[in-house]
Amino acid sequence: MNIREDVSLATHSTMRLGGKARYLAEAGSDTELQEIVNWAKERQLKFIIIGQGSNIVWRDEGFDGLVIVNNIPGKEIVAEDETSATVILGGGENWDEAVAWAVSKDLSGIEFLSLIPGTVGAAPVQNIGAYGAELADTLKEVGVYDTQNDCFESILNESCKFSYRSSRFKSSDKGRYMITHVVLRLNKSRPAPPFYDALQAYLDEHGVTDFTPANIREAVIAIRSSKLPDWRTVANNGSFFTNPIISQSRFDELKSQHPDIKGWPAGKGKVKIAAGWLVENAGFKGVHDEDTGMATWEKQALVLVNEHARSTADLLAFRQKIIFKVDELFGVVLEQEPELLP
Repeated sequence: MNIREDVSLATHSTMRLGGKARYLAEAGSDTELQEIVNWAKERQLKFIIIGQGSNIVWRDEGFDGLVIVNNIPGKEIVAEDETSATVILGGGENWDEAVAWAVSKDLSGIEFLSLIPGTVGAAPVQNIGAYGAELADTLKEVGVYDTQNDCFESILNESCKFSYRSSRFKSSDKGRYMITHVVLRLNKSRPAPPFYDALQAYLDEHGVTDFTPANIREAVIAIRSSKLPDWRTVANNGSFFTNPIISQSRFDELKSQHPDIKGWPAGKGKVKIAAGWLVENAGFKGVHDEDTGMATWEKQALVLVNEHARSTADLLAFRQKIIFKVDELFGVVLEQEPELLP
């Protein structure tokens, strides 16, 4: 167990902003995770677990406690039959590398979630999703360490309270559970249409009719790479705002005023509207804000980029400019997707 002191949190967020952690430790196993948490409890320190930092914005004041980095490894097929395979993925595994591994086994179900940054352990918290799929579609159970009761347990899919970009790990039980692994049930059959519009358009354009997991993954990577910056070279958190969900009647009003607004049925008389469309049509696509050092990506207005911001305060000031303008023009209040910590 290696506990480091006074560690910059900017290196633990893909936005590369934030203060310092009083302590930081990396957990490479369930046992080590438990030991680290107990170390913090003995000293009455606050503690938090993170992965790659792709969906985190740290405040400038930092974290006066212990930050635990989840490095728990593991990729294994534990059961299979003629139609499916059950796999276990360690919480510290890189998510996209785990997807690549599953696809290499010709298993289907998570290829649509290719190139989403972050770790396996962070995926259930956000219920990551893309191109019409989400983690909850394939997740069987989540292995967790319960920091309240100092024990390990499994939580089944139906008890995770999954919803759009959320779960009990992000809401009612935020901070209680640390995800050590996930169990997924993946298919041996090929992905089948209908596909998400953008994905289908790419497949049609490139003459892809053999819908293997590998071909779908290749298409998703190509689409995402053409629109989104690589966090390893451009500081960003990916999509910075969630797609707002509004009433059908409100959407109809907006549609009458803005015929090209994009929206999808969200059930129970609700419509999910494209946050990217709102930001772009509020005049923020490809904007470089000299006051804050922030920008929006030229190919996707939903991505905020740290060009030369000095602090998280700069990022939040730029965020508020966008939120204010979208609300002023469309009467819709955008919500930030990356978590602001602590």
